[in-house]
Amino acid sequence: MLRKVIIYFVLVVVLFTSLFFTIVYYATYSEGARSGELIKFSNKGYIFKTWEGELSQGLSGNKIFAFSVLDSDQEIIDELNKYQGQYVKVTYVERYKTFPWWGDTTYFVTKVEKEQSPIFGGK
Repeated sequence: MLRKVIIYFVLVVVLFTSLFFTIVYYATYSEGARSGELIKFSNKGYIFKTWEGELSQGLSGNKIFAFSVLDSDQEIIDELNKYQGQYVKVTYVERYKTFPWWGDTTYFVTKVEKEQSPIFGGK
């Protein structure tokens, strides 16, 4: 009897853990695009190195949009490194949660485009 209870308990834990990781991996909370000056993009971390960036969306730099990029998105990483300090538009998905090896934020960039700054005329 006790053995059946333990087996059922382990199966329920495995099922819920699998369900949780499936939702975290596939489900997105929102998606959209933001524009701003790319003020930071770096590969950081002690155990897990992740790509993290920041867009300045205000004149004084008080509106910062922090985002992550998955290691598998090498084309996006290369473009963001190229556009450092320039005005860009990023398309992103927001996830409910993240894994430590994915990034620090729940925002993940899926596309980046160089744009002309509405304030400085592309400078």
